[in-house]
Amino acid sequence: VQLQASGGGVVQAGGSLRLSCEASGRTFINYAMGWFRQAPGREREFVASISGSGGSKYYKDPVNGRFVISRDNAKNVVYLQMKSLKPEDTAIYYCAATAGGASYLRLPSRIDYWGQGTLVTVSS
Repeated sequence: VQLQASGGGVVQAGGSLRLSCEASGRTFINYAMGWFRQAPGREREFVASISGSGGSKYYKDPVNGRFVISRDNAKNVVYLQMKSLKPEDTAIYYCAATAGGASYLRLPSRIDYWGQGTLVTVSS
């Protein structure tokens, strides 16, 4: 699976962004998809995941209620809608895919495929 992330940018605190990740190469619905992020000097951390059908979703606690993950299996795209952004959300955001379930995806070691990352900068 090849993953191409886009949509990052610079936004003021309280603003919104929508990240997209387009997948190609394998049957998209067979993969749980997710987003991780990595801030400077910190480890890569789980943000959100979604099952192949879209019926199950998981979120890291600090983003729950502010971020929404969704997918369009007809277009092979997964989205991360981010609102009420905070400076601590600043990071490179990576999309990820695993043949395991959406809950399984929450550890970086369980990822089968990574996208190249897109930078989100939230200014105060």
